[in-house]
Amino acid sequence: MLRYGARPYLVTLDMVGLFVGTVFIHAVGLGHMVVIVVSVIAFGVAGLYRPRLSLSVIEDLPYLVLALLAALTISTASLGVLVYKYPTISQIRAVPLLLGIVVFLRAFAYAVLRQARRRRHVCHRTLILGVGDVGLRLARDLQEHAEYGLQPVGFVDSRPPRSPDTSLPVPLLGGYERLTGVVQETGAKEVVVAFGATRENDLVDILRTCDRLECEIFFIPRLFELHALSRDMDSVWGTPLVRVHRAPFRTFSWRLKRLFDIVVAGIALAVLAPVMAVCAAAVRLETGPGVLFRQTRVGLDGRPFELLKFRSLKPVDDTESQTRWNISLDGRLGPVGRILRRTSLDEFPQLWNVLKGDMSLVGPRPERPYFVEQFSGQVPRYLARHRVPAGLTGWAQVHGLRGDTSIEDRARFDNHYIENWSLTGDIKILLMTLGQVLRSAGR
Repeated sequence: MLRYGARPYLVTLDMVGLFVGTVFIHAVGLGHMVVIVVSVIAFGVAGLYRPRLSLSVIEDLPYLVLALLAALTISTASLGVLVYKYPTISQIRAVPLLLGIVVFLRAFAYAVLRQARRRRHVCHRTLILGVGDVGLRLARDLQEHAEYGLQPVGFVDSRPPRSPDTSLPVPLLGGYERLTGVVQETGAKEVVVAFGATRENDLVDILRTCDRLECEIFFIPRLFELHALSRDMDSVWGTPLVRVHRAPFRTFSWRLKRLFDIVVAGIALAVLAPVMAVCAAAVRLETGPGVLFRQTRVGLDGRPFELLKFRSLKPVDDTESQTRWNISLDGRLGPVGRILRRTSLDEFPQLWNVLKGDMSLVGPRPERPYFVEQFSGQVPRYLARHRVPAGLTGWAQVHGLRGDTSIEDRARFDNHYIENWSLTGDIKILLMTLGQVLRSAGR
């Protein structure tokens, strides 16, 4: 089993090929290293290191050519600007040799990997969801064609169309409700969704239980016989498979989100300290002792935490604090409280929650346990919002979904944010939030 997948080995072989090939283009030195580094980056951008079931150097060839030409162009331009070095005619003629070396080594790597898969030295234990004709055919194809690197170990289906018997190529291991347990028991690294009796709408929630497990998910598209294969799809003996994108919190870039939160929240607390001091003094004068309002909210994985805000009014008791939905029209709100709420200045203490790790700068807004319990039974996929840390602002909020607005719309926007998360998206939401705060302050 390749512990880290084939990617590091492909990168290493490409670097070896580029090193040998670029000797004919540049003498060993700065130009040599620039070409290698830029080429590997270009190969990555072209998707030549993405995980795949089907390996074909012929299919890769157009992207290898384009990526290599782009890398050489960028390298030549960079060296020309920085050190005034330009390629000679003989060096340009050596480019096909460089390409040939890279293609040969990649073809060699693919051949070795396919052979390792056939001998089951490299394979991933695979579960198939759905004991239908398509699922049965897929299981048999994977058993007969080990070069794809998937070893079927069992079916999962709550309502199989036939009674489980010895005719199944692999055993039926349980229903959909046991998917998480079956993945852990079998050590499955891949889950393939074939056609079963369960509605696709219900499968979404079932498959989300795999988000925190170390397994990849594929699904067979509907009407796949009419489905044209794209470069982003895999194929197993004529059956197309679509790889589901990894949950964002399982990617390396998600770790940068926490670093981004710490840096931005720390700077914001330092810069906004005078503003927060003025807010605290105003709150103290209007409402008396107790500048900060502390309230239990539900965050990541349904865990409660204590959220901080500047107090805009004093609730009658803790029950009112936890169950009163909206106080924007409450007659007890004084001028300071109204200004704080209208300008969102009352939210600034939550930067401390972000710094502590209770929250993130961007994410679904946290709700109180009383309302989480209510909404989870009424709103589809409401609890799925808790897959990521709660946020100071979010995709729903910048679209005006705050206060007395649709909870179902908020949940839909929050889950859309989670599925499509990116660090640049977080920055966009923060800028949109800043714009809304400035517009509110100017009213």
